Amino acid sequence: MHSYQVAVVGAGYVGLTTAACLASLGHRVRCTDSDRGKLARLKRGEVDILEKGLPGLVAEGIAAGRLGFVESAAEAVETAEAVFLCVPTPMGEGGMADLSAVIDVATKVRDVLSPGCVLVNKSTVPVGTAARVAALLGRDDVAVVSNPEFLREGTAVHDFLNPDRIVVGSDTRGPAERVAALYARLGAPTVLTDAASAEMVKYAANCFLATKLSYVNAIAELCERLGADIGDVTEGMGYDRRIGPTFLSPGPGWGGSCLPKDTMALKQVAEVAGFEFGLLDEVISGNAKQASRVVERIAVACGLDADADLTGLRIGLLGLTFKAGTNDLRDSPALSVARLLAERGAELTGYDPGLTGAEPPIPGVRVVDDPYYIAKDAHALVLLTDWPQFRALDWPRIAGLLEGPVVIDTRNHLDPDALSRAGIAWRGFGRPPVDPVRTPSLDPVP
Repeated sequence: MHSYQVAVVGAGYVGLTTAACLASLGHRVRCTDSDRGKLARLKRGEVDILEKGLPGLVAEGIAAGRLGFVESAAEAVETAEAVFLCVPTPMGEGGMADLSAVIDVATKVRDVLSPGCVLVNKSTVPVGTAARVAALLGRDDVAVVSNPEFLREGTAVHDFLNPDRIVVGSDTRGPAERVAALYARLGAPTVLTDAASAEMVKYAANCFLATKLSYVNAIAELCERLGADIGDVTEGMGYDRRIGPTFLSPGPGWGGSCLPKDTMALKQVAEVAGFEFGLLDEVISGNAKQASRVVERIAVACGLDADADLTGLRIGLLGLTFKAGTNDLRDSPALSVARLLAERGAELTGYDPGLTGAEPPIPGVRVVDDPYYIAKDAHALVLLTDWPQFRALDWPRIAGLLEGPVVIDTRNHLDPDALSRAGIAWRGFGRPPVDPVRTPSLDPVP
């Protein structure tokens, strides 16, 4: 396989994973970022991102001489055959994706890109961005290609090296084929299409996943009202190959760096196109209500009215990141719940295995480094992120620390029977409640 010279602009979750994985495939990669402190740490092999397998790949790439980090974007791209833009496209005004970073980088590098180079947009961008960037470059000898990423935080390296598909979009086939060749060793199904369709694939996929999550949260609430078990319901659904088992777990809402901004961006794109996307509107509004539903459930589990004042109620939060396996707090549904609890007066203490204490303070939450600290004198524990290690906690010990022996498990992650045997009431979502096992009295019968 031909070894390409590649530049990656942006060393975040997507950029650093892309750079390290392409280097592991034998390509020669130079990566740059606007954060010079981050670059200095990366040159020493220090990875700030909590991502399984990524530190090892970075170290291997540096040691093999296939991966390097440079401060200047111009230096990174000047000899590259393919330049990957992996810069943030956060939610901008009105929900539309903010393309300022994409435009800024394209402007800076357009005069130093080598003839025949392919500029690859890896960032999630609205339909039409490739054409806009091509017009900005104003170079007939440089092609702009859309190559959306489908990486999940926490499993990004695995996802990159074991993709379901590779999508490459270009209005001319040659550049698309050159980009697809970068991934040849992976042997994944490859979709070659036009740039607009490739850009649309990413939004269509993420919004469909958001739809499944909002749908299953609604079904979970309906199960509670009808006495059904959401676990059995989704198992029965998941065996249907038309549906599949993924993204059918209820929770405190969907969040993270992708789904919230991508759903809003597609909503805005639809409005600009004059299309009334009512289904997507309901998906977004349903998710916006989920945090309030969770807070109401917490109040009821603590023996209060759903809308009661929670002043003085001490609550421990298990998990604060938006998903297990990451240290990412961006648009975390756990923080949405925490914010509403704090607004209603609750006293909050939180623990998350992914947080080191170096993160910015979380308003309204005292973050500690031991899960047992959050249980001391708490009226309830609330599991918000499904870290595997929460299953292995010493629940009898926690029962002895709690003021109120109840756990609200927003992700149905824990073993209700284990908690019951420990003397703790378990309250899940879309499933029947499980109360503590009561030890029979040993007093003689009169």
